[in-house]
Amino acid sequence: MTNTNQRGRIGASIIGVIAILFGAMTIKEGGSVLFWSDAARTAAGKFVPFVLWFNFIAGFFYVIAGLGLVMRKPWAAKLALVIAALTVLVFAAFGLRIIMGGGYETRTLIAMTMRSSIWIVIAMTAHIFLVRRN
Repeated sequence: MTNTNQRGRIGASIIGVIAILFGAMTIKEGGSVLFWSDAARTAAGKFVPFVLWFNFIAGFFYVIAGLGLVMRKPWAAKLALVIAALTVLVFAAFGLRIIMGGGYETRTLIAMTMRSSIWIVIAMTAHIFLVRRN
């Protein structure tokens, strides 16, 4: 095995595990607010339902993409790109809501900045490790 292949395998595995963990946390936190916990709903404050629902559903795709990355499947890079693009679109819609005077929590703005950045980096890195190498 060449050094480049080994780095690619390790790199894809690392970003895959990050995606899986990020997805599991997203599902847990979003699910708590949406379904299980009045305390979580109260703590969430002025959450924006479409952002919360998107992130909750996306969490399952984070896990799927992460598993594909760990298994070094090229489709996982494409899925990561779709996740990144959709996250940025939802972030833009959230931005429009803010501009139009809709209620929101500052932590949602911070979280969407973080999510967008993380998925852009995952998508770019996945492309390097899984697509460009072919």
